[in-house]
Amino acid sequence: MGLNQLTIIAHNQLGILERILRVIRHRGGRITAINMQLRESNIININIVLESQRPIELLKKQLIKLVDVINIDDEHYSNNH
Repeated sequence: MGLNQLTIIAHNQLGILERILRVIRHRGGRITAINMQLRESNIININIVLESQRPIELLKKQLIKLVDVINIDDEHYSNNH
């Protein structure tokens, strides 16, 4: 079980962070770090470091289905990152 970093770009709509966290919880992810920044035009960047026993691709497929999610990038995370 390795650490992965997800970078999620989404519209800053009421409840979007809660919906993202709910999907991660239901898919068995364990968040170890989270950072959110507001960008221009009511767009947010959410960086999440998490560990999961399931493939990260399955989680990404579920997250991209959320209406306000625009894009998701992932990469393996290391402490030297």
